[in-house]
Amino acid sequence: MCLGFGVPFNLILIIKYDIKHRTPLAWGFIMPKQLEFMENQSNKTIAVIGLGYVGLPLALLAERKGYKVIGLDINEEKINSLIKREPLADEVVSNQLKNSTIELTTDFEKTKNANIIIICVPTPVYDNHIPNLEPVENACRSVGGGALKGQLVILESTVNPGVCENVVIPILEKESSLKAGKDFFVAHCPERINPGDKNWTVENIPRVVGGLEEKSLEMAYEFYSSIISGQIKKMGSLKEAEAVKVVENSFRDINIAFVNELAMSFSKLGIDVINVINGAATKPFAFMAHFPGCGVGGHCIPVDPYYLIDYAKQNGFEHDFLELARKINSNMPKFTAEKVVLGLNEIKMAINEAKIAVLGLAYKPNIDDCRESPAFALIKVLEKYGASVVTFDPFVPSRSTAKSLEEALKDASAIVIATCHDQFKNLEPEYLLKNGVKVVVDGRNCLPKEKFVAAGIIYKGVGR
Repeated sequence: MCLGFGVPFNLILIIKYDIKHRTPLAWGFIMPKQLEFMENQSNKTIAVIGLGYVGLPLALLAERKGYKVIGLDINEEKINSLIKREPLADEVVSNQLKNSTIELTTDFEKTKNANIIIICVPTPVYDNHIPNLEPVENACRSVGGGALKGQLVILESTVNPGVCENVVIPILEKESSLKAGKDFFVAHCPERINPGDKNWTVENIPRVVGGLEEKSLEMAYEFYSSIISGQIKKMGSLKEAEAVKVVENSFRDINIAFVNELAMSFSKLGIDVINVINGAATKPFAFMAHFPGCGVGGHCIPVDPYYLIDYAKQNGFEHDFLELARKINSNMPKFTAEKVVLGLNEIKMAINEAKIAVLGLAYKPNIDDCRESPAFALIKVLEKYGASVVTFDPFVPSRSTAKSLEEALKDASAIVIATCHDQFKNLEPEYLLKNGVKVVVDGRNCLPKEKFVAAGIIYKGVGR
């Protein structure tokens, strides 16, 4: 039965009220079960395993929403750094940590005290591109040895379909001597955090959740409903939830591969691929703009397709399309290095006589994460060609060979923009010419081509 304006009677109206000014601030409807869950938050303890770019923001969010939180990581150095509240690259998370009372520890026995355990460990691939599930397996062994009776275990790490049922649950059951779905509960809610994104955060990005059975699903749904404002979609199974994440990132990898191949083709045809993509993007439907670059990096896009490829192979199916996309995107650092050779040829300089400044080591702008960054593959190719390479990234000083941009540019004949940090995006051609730079290879197509060409610099973009 519903109220006159279409609201079921079994919903509860919640109003946030400003007592001082005697005005309502916000209102909304929730289910009675959600209210019960929210009322009990202060009595619930959340254990988050893995305090990286996924786990730490999640742990801090849960604490802000009223939960007692235990943050765990096997890296003692990281835990000590967090305890000391040393600055993080993400200023928002860093400030949240300063005001936090979260318990930080390497002692996995502490998981016994938690109602909900959330696993947020990395899921990389081996050099042969086979999924490396060791971090997940080790986390499950640590958790399972703690008891688990009545606890909910949520895996947020990205995995291929079947990992929860075939890897996670068997380990938990073996280590605890308990039965999943009866003695403890299991759900999967794949992380969707986008480092550096100020619009879509851990608090508002929509999520999907799958459970081993109905109670696991409902427990996980109620937990996420209590901490995030974004939509939460219930999936029909653990496998469906697992598949969502690898499909999301495989979709991006395939589309990036398509425009990267266009960039290679259009370079020979004398067509500016960026102008073409922007032109196609004027169509208001059925086109989603992706842009080419010197390679794909990060923890997701160059990794997740291999999880789907491997799982399909185990079940007798070959993902030819995905494998081709991976091949194309993995070739982009070499394609970019060849642009450097072409640019130097125009000033009659051999690459083995040149000093090249590679600007940017992180896999995306204005962060310090270098995982799977194509910059390193690009550097290897340039060095193989005989170039003297110097690197600089203001966000990754520990891996930069130059301490400043000025030092990197000194005596450099060419630069390669490998990451479009703001500092590099705002480079002026006159400044580069003053430092002797004659060739610019824009691996991210983030500089104004016409401006640099007009200044007399040899400009080479990816597909421009």
